[in-house]
Amino acid sequence: MKTYRIATIPGDGIGKEVVPAGREVMQALAEGSDFRFQFEDFDWGGDYYRRHGRMMPDDGLDALRGQDAILFGSAGDPGIPDHITLWGLRLKICQGLDQYANVRPTRILPGIDAPLKRCAPGDLDWVIVRENSEGEYAGVGGRVHQGLPIEAATDVSMMTRAGVERILRFAFRLAGSRPRRHLTVVTKSNAQRHAMVMWDEIAAEIAREFPDVSWDKELVDAATARMVNRPSSLDTIVATNLHADILSDLAAALAGSLGIAPTGNIDPERRGPSMFEPIHGSAFDIMGKGLANPIGTFWSVAMLLEHLGETAAAARLMRAIEAVTADPALHTRDLGGQATTAEVTQAVRERLPAPQTAGAPAA
Repeated sequence: MKTYRIATIPGDGIGKEVVPAGREVMQALAEGSDFRFQFEDFDWGGDYYRRHGRMMPDDGLDALRGQDAILFGSAGDPGIPDHITLWGLRLKICQGLDQYANVRPTRILPGIDAPLKRCAPGDLDWVIVRENSEGEYAGVGGRVHQGLPIEAATDVSMMTRAGVERILRFAFRLAGSRPRRHLTVVTKSNAQRHAMVMWDEIAAEIAREFPDVSWDKELVDAATARMVNRPSSLDTIVATNLHADILSDLAAALAGSLGIAPTGNIDPERRGPSMFEPIHGSAFDIMGKGLANPIGTFWSVAMLLEHLGETAAAARLMRAIEAVTADPALHTRDLGGQATTAEVTQAVRERLPAPQTAGAPAA
């Protein structure tokens, strides 16, 4: 029997509720299957910072490298500046393990009342690929003369040819695996005349490697309007760290709620574990009330399973997720309902199809 080592990092806020829910569903998936999970929990985050003065141990990455995957909750604590929580935990892991491809699927799940009135469910079915290691979040910059009238601060968007080539190649490859075989490259080269012009030039170069993938280019501001007005014209989207961060939150809102949206921080070369997480943040206003929507975590678990090669288990979980979202009685508050985290978790568990055994007919 295969055993997968899974690191769980609940982090802050409702991450401490949805990650245990995700673990519970993973254990249910493993029952009767030919694999099992071995979990190791890491208590890193805001509480760890208050005890130790840092969000995670200095050698924390070494503890993660031997894992097969990471299930992450959220980073963010109202008592700690956001740049400390983000850079001290999530970005430290993403950059430290070179998880350079952030992948965010978005579609309207059954039963979800999405806000676009002229959008059929099939019209909004996207995957946003976000460069996850450099760009606007490279961490290059600094402050001088702090507290003085001449104080200055810089944040430099650092793009390398190697970094741009690898994310665009990943995005073209992903687009080629989807039925429409279409990629939209998001840019802002009309205003950012150095790095983004290089981004555009490299996109044209990489496109020649994928003649079976059609592609177009869109300015990031125009992309927001296109997502709203012509959602069916989009399929796979690739953008820089900052641009895709913003566009993917818009995409989740257009699909119904940030509470249902997943993401994977992927190392395509599999030199170390990839990390999967919901995108909803720590949501301290509902922490501890049992109101958090765990669907984003469950969808992230499905992505985790696909990454491990357990595609049948991932499909079982997605069928259970869709059965739950189709029932308005199981909608949490962010979807206009009253269901609790525990009720949704139990409902997903109950709706998991039985695993198929070798030679058995499909259900």
